[in-house]
Amino acid sequence: MAKNIPVVEAVSPNQINAGTVIHGDIICNGNIRIDGTLQGKIECSGKVVIGTSGQVEGDIVCANVDILGQVKGNVLVAEKTALKASCRLTGDLQTGSLSIEPGAEFNGKCTMTATADIQLLMQQNIRVTVPA
Repeated sequence: MAKNIPVVEAVSPNQINAGTVIHGDIICNGNIRIDGTLQGKIECSGKVVIGTSGQVEGDIVCANVDILGQVKGNVLVAEKTALKASCRLTGDLQTGSLSIEPGAEFNGKCTMTATADIQLLMQQNIRVTVPA
C-alpha cells in the first residue's frame, strides 16, 4: 500500500540576475534579490536584497532590506535595514532599525520610526517619492 505523502512546494525567492534591465515597478509577496538593474519602484512584503552588482533607481517599500549595491530613491522599511560596505544609497531612509558597515555611502536623511508606525504606513499604501 502506498502512503499519501504531502507535497510541499519549495518557496524560492524572486531574483533579477546581473545583466537584466527592468523598466517598471515590482510588487511581490515574499523575498526578492536584485543583481541586475531596475528603473522603477519595489513594493515587497518580505526581504529585499540589492546585490553588489544591483542597481535600483526608484523607491523601495519592504519589511527588511540588505543593500550591497546602488540605490537612488527613498527607502521605507518596516523592520531592519542593513547598509553593507559596498552600499551606495542616495535618498531618504525611514526604518525601524539600521546597521551601517564601514565603507557604506549614505547620502540622505534617516528617520528611525517604531516598527508599528511603518507597518501602518505600508498597510495604508502610502507611497514615497524620489527627490528631484
